[in-house]
Amino acid sequence: MNTKTTSDAGSLKRGVALLKLLATAGRKGLALTELAAKAQLPHPSAHRVLAQLIAENLAVHDAQTRRYRLGALAFELGVAGSTMHDIRDLCDGAMGSLAQETGDTVYLVVRSGFDAVCMHRREGEFPIRALVLEVGSRRPLGVGAGGLAILSAIGEEERLEIIQRVTPNLSAFGKLTASDLDAACAQARADGAAVIQNRVSLGVRAVGVAFRDSMGHAVGALSVAALTQRLNQRRTQVIIELLRNATRDVEVRMRKRHTS
Repeated sequence: MNTKTTSDAGSLKRGVALLKLLATAGRKGLALTELAAKAQLPHPSAHRVLAQLIAENLAVHDAQTRRYRLGALAFELGVAGSTMHDIRDLCDGAMGSLAQETGDTVYLVVRSGFDAVCMHRREGEFPIRALVLEVGSRRPLGVGAGGLAILSAIGEEERLEIIQRVTPNLSAFGKLTASDLDAACAQARADGAAVIQNRVSLGVRAVGVAFRDSMGHAVGALSVAALTQRLNQRRTQVIIELLRNATRDVEVRMRKRHTS
């Protein structure tokens, strides 16, 4: 294989890894040391690739905070891609109904490799809202309620592989372990929904239900998050039924779009 081709492929892979990390950082961004450690890259390599991303407007560097953030082109590419692959339009109606009926915050997350990405959010009218996810944020599959719902709906062999791959990143979320995640998936499958509490945000409980595409693959989930005192056991069961109805509606819409 051509040495230059191999080098280019390696740079592209490192660039994608860094962009994914920047996508999790939001407006605050990440320092070079953090990026290099999380991407498992030497500092000089991370710095060199970040310089390339900045040159292409995919990343920006804040000289005051010395942190890196996503650049404008990353947003523009996301918007362009959403016109072809976005499922927000298919989910928005169901999410709006859920937000209105529950008064709580409703999220749409979709699978992206080994991660769950928040694609859309609808807020209910309850005065204290559980805004635990920013649109565009990315977490390992299984961490949030939506990601856990997706992970639990994936076949065993692939699910175990995903858990193995995300394990190094789990300790940042309440000291979550691989065995914890495996047990949570088993519980979610038994319940037909994923329920988490105090894992990502203290005082918040969230419920998620996955939906499948026309091929039967778990591609996304809808979730509802609220203050723990609002989501007691009885109300959680009500929310689960509402989410099941909403995800069925999404699946019907996805099938119709696929056949149209």
